[in-house]
Amino acid sequence: MTDSFQNISVTSFPDITRIEFKSIHKRYLKVLLINVFLVFLVVFPVLFFVDKNGLFELSRNSIWIYLALFLVFIAVLSIKTIGFKKRKYAIREKDVSYKNGVFFRSLTTVPFNRIQHIEIDQGPISRFFGLASLSVFTAGDSSDDLKISGLLKEDAQQIKEFISNKIDG
Repeated sequence: MTDSFQNISVTSFPDITRIEFKSIHKRYLKVLLINVFLVFLVVFPVLFFVDKNGLFELSRNSIWIYLALFLVFIAVLSIKTIGFKKRKYAIREKDVSYKNGVFFRSLTTVPFNRIQHIEIDQGPISRFFGLASLSVFTAGDSSDDLKISGLLKEDAQQIKEFISNKIDG
């Protein structure tokens, strides 16, 4: 018994550049910015406490440390704002795709036949804005393989139902 294998022409693959991606909801930018503010709202007072109580020798260089931390804060805000515009997703007949990234761009596509289960998550800030994250899990991995954050909760539920119907047959 001989098996004959044949090469697949690259031109027979669906053209990924023709996918019409949708942007995530604009309220998600507020969630991202609030998260950054909360992190720095903790970091600045801790640094101030450490500096004022002399726990480390920061006093002679403290102005430069505060300035550096402030510049990091501005850079993170800028990257989050620019990166927000790069977050897009697409749901097609046989797969789900998500792309993001400013410096390191990523495009992840998961075919429905590889999906094991789907979850919808909401953090407290996202819940306040009526947003949710859709996590897609495939076989053999304990973490999510694809996560789309910043969807309206209703949209996330519709997408989950659509994908569930596709994978259940």
